Amino acid sequence: MEIKYKIWLEKGGKVIFGKGRDNILNAVTEHHSLNAAAKKLEMSYRAAWGRLKASEERMGMKLVDVDTKEKSMKLTDRAKAIIDRFEKLEQDVEKLLDEANRDFEKLIR
Repeated sequence: MEIKYKIWLEKGGKVIFGKGRDNILNAVTEHHSLNAAAKKLEMSYRAAWGRLKASEERMGMKLVDVDTKEKSMKLTDRAKAIIDRFEKLEQDVEKLLDEANRDFEKLIR
């Protein structure tokens, strides 16, 4: 038995952050490129760009900085803080659900 869940943040009924955006930004950190990040995640550049821009607009902040000289991309400090907090939230929820899952397994045997 498993308890299933998904967590995402919304503003005005629209997604601003979730696991998909977390994956995109972590891949950008790894590859310093949205194109390479999209390839790693097996998604189109257009889809990755659209999600990134939608989040930036809905949050009212930049999540990435582009260095046109080096043709590279890096996360802003605020984006890093959002990722850290989101991933901690996921870990906290997983711990809670693991405990609840053990309780249910005892009850349902």
